[in-house]
Amino acid sequence: PAMPPPGRAPVPPDGGWGWAVVFGAFVSIGFAYAFPKGLAIFFKEIQDFFGTSYSEVAWISSIMLATTYGAGPISSILVNRYGSRPVVMFGGLLCGVGMISAAFCTSILQLYICVGFITGFGLALNLQPSVIIIGKYFLKRRPIANGLAMAGSPVMLCTLAPLNQFLFDNFGWRGSFLILGAILLHCCVAGALFRPIGVATESAKTQDALKGKITEDATKMSSATNVSMENKTEEEGGKDCCEKINQYLDFSLFKHRGFLIYLIGNVLMFLGFFAPIVFLAPYAKHTGIDEYSAAFLLSVLAIVDMVARPTTGIIANSRWVRPRIQYFFSFAIAFNGACHLLCPLASNYVGLVVYSSFFGLAFGMVCAMLFETLMDLVGAARFTSAVGLVTIAECCTILLGPPIGGTLIDTFGDYKYMFIKCGAVMVLAGTFLFIMNYYNYRMLAKEEKERKTKEEDPKSVRTENEGRNNWNRDTTQVGPELEPLREEQEGVKKEMNGT
Repeated sequence: PAMPPPGRAPVPPDGGWGWAVVFGAFVSIGFAYAFPKGLAIFFKEIQDFFGTSYSEVAWISSIMLATTYGAGPISSILVNRYGSRPVVMFGGLLCGVGMISAAFCTSILQLYICVGFITGFGLALNLQPSVIIIGKYFLKRRPIANGLAMAGSPVMLCTLAPLNQFLFDNFGWRGSFLILGAILLHCCVAGALFRPIGVATESAKTQDALKGKITEDATKMSSATNVSMENKTEEEGGKDCCEKINQYLDFSLFKHRGFLIYLIGNVLMFLGFFAPIVFLAPYAKHTGIDEYSAAFLLSVLAIVDMVARPTTGIIANSRWVRPRIQYFFSFAIAFNGACHLLCPLASNYVGLVVYSSFFGLAFGMVCAMLFETLMDLVGAARFTSAVGLVTIAECCTILLGPPIGGTLIDTFGDYKYMFIKCGAVMVLAGTFLFIMNYYNYRMLAKEEKERKTKEEDPKSVRTENEGRNNWNRDTTQVGPELEPLREEQEGVKKEMNGT
């Protein structure tokens, strides 16, 4: 895209190279979401190899997911500082190093570090930049673009589930981890597609003209530059740590009513969001189903999820749903919880296939709108900070969700209590979001009505005009004292206009 005018943000092209960016995000987001779930294929064998319990082996996925979400602010800061492309490429390198190192681990604790922390941090550097850059390339088609990018998760899960089982049968879990580490290096290639928007290369003639202009004005601007640098140094010296951090993370979002509602609802939702996927294949093996059939359940979930995400994006982009997309998101969360509550009724393999189908539909609906609803609340300008703050708040419940489910399985010897817990929590989260979003919409309508009434009130308009006239009269009376300031302001305006 062409370079925007000075002082203006680049206009999202809603296409063009943006579709290549969507493909790169498809790959990066797919690995970030699907990889922790696909590792569940190895959990039964890792548990037998190290002699651990269900809850102990579940910490591998929990630490990985929690690190992926908890490192969100770090990822957001790096994106604001360096851009999406180098951050994603470095994240792909970390993922490969973490999984290759995990192939040589000799204890479950070492797996926590290599798979959980190192690979999880690499996935965090893949997830947030991929979501952020889509918002820069798309505006009108943003829900569709988000839905297509989010479809990477089910596609990768559909591929990784049987692939992991095949790799384990032929190379064992150590050899599988080596191969998976090499596969994760493809995130570096995906990150290379994230070309910064608004970057334009100037012609040599324009560059020579600019150099001549700079040389001509260097002497004139030297004194003003010295004064400006001194003031800047004093200002930076007066800033404290919180102000510097606030340059990268907008903590004023915690005063935003819609953001707080979204944050509370999502923190509660993630307490039961990932545990059913982590334990779906082990549950099938526990009931006597063979390994490949158990892995196929994840493929069924992923295939339905693959169709559900772009379809949900198209529905969410319609003129009937998009103005009230928060209600649609609340329904998707409650529907997800209802599927888990009905899972214990599936007593055979056919029942588990039906459950996986409905679970994939509900899971895809939630994931397709997860970031679109946040951007709808806070806007594109504050979205980068919002993603970082939300993910670090969600990491606590993401970390605790699967281990709590594993503890319930170890305690009662039955998987149904884990599914009931997850279902009840998600139904509660969906109900909370529906009620609070209704309240938020009502308050926004009321505030908009009050604003319009205030603008139409002639008394308030007259008071505002009188204040403006008083300000003009005061500045006119000062006269010569402000003359140098006026000249400096005129010079700044001419410089901004390119004259």
